[in-house]
Amino acid sequence: MHVYPFSAVVGSDDLALALSLCAVSPSIGGVLVRGEKGTAKSTTVRAQAALLPQVTEVADCRFACDPAAPDPSCPDGPHPHGAAAQTRPARLVELPVGATEDRVTGSLHLQKALSAGTAEYEPGLLARAHRGVLYVDEVNLLHDHLVDLLLDAAAMGRCSVERDGVSVSHAARFVLVGTMNPEEGELRPQLLDRFGLTVEVAAPRDPQVRAEIVRRRLAFDADPAAFVAGWADAESELARRLAGARERLPHVRLGDDALVAIAEVCAAFDVDGMRADLVTAKTAVAHAAWAGRDEVTREDIAVAARLALPHRRRRNPFDEPGMDETLLDELLGDRSPEPDPDGPDDPGPDDPGPDDPGPDGPGGGEATPGRDDRAEGSGAATSVAAPAEPYRTRLFTVDRTGRGTAGRRSRARTTVGRTVGERRADTGPVHLPATIRATAAHPCAFPVAGTTGNAHGWQVRRKVVEGREANLVLLCVDASGSMAARQRMTQVKTAILSLLLDAYRRRDTVGLVTFRGDRAVLALPPTNSVDVAAARLRELPAGGRTPLAEGLLEAAETIRRHRLREPDRRALLVVVTDGRATAGADAVARSLAAADRIATAGIDAVVVDSETGRFRMGLAARLAERLGAEHVPVGEVHADALTTVVRGRAA
Repeated sequence: MHVYPFSAVVGSDDLALALSLCAVSPSIGGVLVRGEKGTAKSTTVRAQAALLPQVTEVADCRFACDPAAPDPSCPDGPHPHGAAAQTRPARLVELPVGATEDRVTGSLHLQKALSAGTAEYEPGLLARAHRGVLYVDEVNLLHDHLVDLLLDAAAMGRCSVERDGVSVSHAARFVLVGTMNPEEGELRPQLLDRFGLTVEVAAPRDPQVRAEIVRRRLAFDADPAAFVAGWADAESELARRLAGARERLPHVRLGDDALVAIAEVCAAFDVDGMRADLVTAKTAVAHAAWAGRDEVTREDIAVAARLALPHRRRRNPFDEPGMDETLLDELLGDRSPEPDPDGPDDPGPDDPGPDDPGPDGPGGGEATPGRDDRAEGSGAATSVAAPAEPYRTRLFTVDRTGRGTAGRRSRARTTVGRTVGERRADTGPVHLPATIRATAAHPCAFPVAGTTGNAHGWQVRRKVVEGREANLVLLCVDASGSMAARQRMTQVKTAILSLLLDAYRRRDTVGLVTFRGDRAVLALPPTNSVDVAAARLRELPAGGRTPLAEGLLEAAETIRRHRLREPDRRALLVVVTDGRATAGADAVARSLAAADRIATAGIDAVVVDSETGRFRMGLAARLAERLGAEHVPVGEVHADALTTVVRGRAA
């Protein structure tokens, strides 16, 4: 496999291979690169884009129409047969995470509209990326409204704009390449499925390889020109191989046997829909062309399946992407099961039999689910219960209208949504009708530099848009002995896991505070990765006394610190407790004082009452009253109930 100067020793060979296959056959649909920070994901993508073959387009066409088959509905067309053509390098267009919708899809040319009164369309990034590569760094942090635009363009191969008096549709076919760090949150399933291939990248652990990485980087920093010249021959050879594979691609044969094998693999791995079969077939053909073959083989199918199927097997956000390669080998007939040298009934000289208790008693020392251990420093028995399958929860929203990051939970003034008014401001989408009305009613004049005259200006008005925002959902969970009953803790963990799933779907930031014994712990600082939160939740032990006051104070301090970093992101505190407070002197009084402090700070909250049984003390309801919070029994978190607005006390 050919290498790139930096990435080959940092990332896996699969990354370079996946990018090369998409360069050979852009219809594969692109690559999603998942990996930890500092693994040269972006470096590899940019290095590969420089090796793409040049693009021939109609001269002066802003939409990169192919002279051999121009788009009949091109806004700059129609182009006549034999129109003048020009050649340019393939483009790598970067889509910033903070881009605006009009910059992505294009919009009305504001200057010409205001000066000449003409409605002319100004192309956006999707038009520029046509027949090239659209690269999104940190694609998992992309706002939902931009994700929707990408989904539409990737599905239809066209970009349609219907707003501000503009009605335009143009071709937008590109290779979508995204990089992401899974610790910062996962992708929406719809966008995840649009990536043809996915690869996992991790930093090497071999000291010699790591030293070579540093050596190359230092050499580049010392003399970039000499470093690039040293790799020029390798890059030229790789570019020639890409060009040769693209020429061979139309002549590669995908036989019926290979097609049936692809269908068997996709069916065996239980992937949704038919896109997996199509992408695997296209990838197998591209790999055969890349390898210099004229017919798809089982080796091509195996490589294609390993790149195209892992991310399509995720059933919910908490599933790890991946696949059973042993099953893949069995399906493709690449490996036969090895016989057991000891026979099926011979336990072996060192294996304990079913009646041999072993050194740690029955079971050979394996952990028994739910067994009691000793909590560190608590002096009380603890247990770990596993949650059941999550369910769809009620929607808990923050009261009033915020102005935070666009999401799907609470009402807010955002950049996307429905227009509810207009305002005078320097930034934001232009409200064209309001601008025209304001200018007609109150024209303004300003002096022109170098002259004694004045020029008339426009009273620009901006849209006031109302949509939904994402919140900080901070879970404050009681893990004390009163919660340790297995069925009770299972019910609580299932409810919390369901709330985490809801936070993932609504693009919230999540955090986790737990309290047990004599202290509270910030088990998970606010993060966009609900996967990490779910993992911490599953490992959460229960046992010991109930330091309710400490848990509430730790939650309040966490929200205070987060407000300093993101003042516009409002917090929703979810307290999961039965209301008991048993740790320390004056535990109840301190807990009520902490609740009053949270209410005074204007923190919106909801109390999930974990108390079960026929006879209840109702302590959680009293706590909710002091917090000014909604009180919800744990059994009523399910979505059968109506939407709940969490009403916090104003500061």
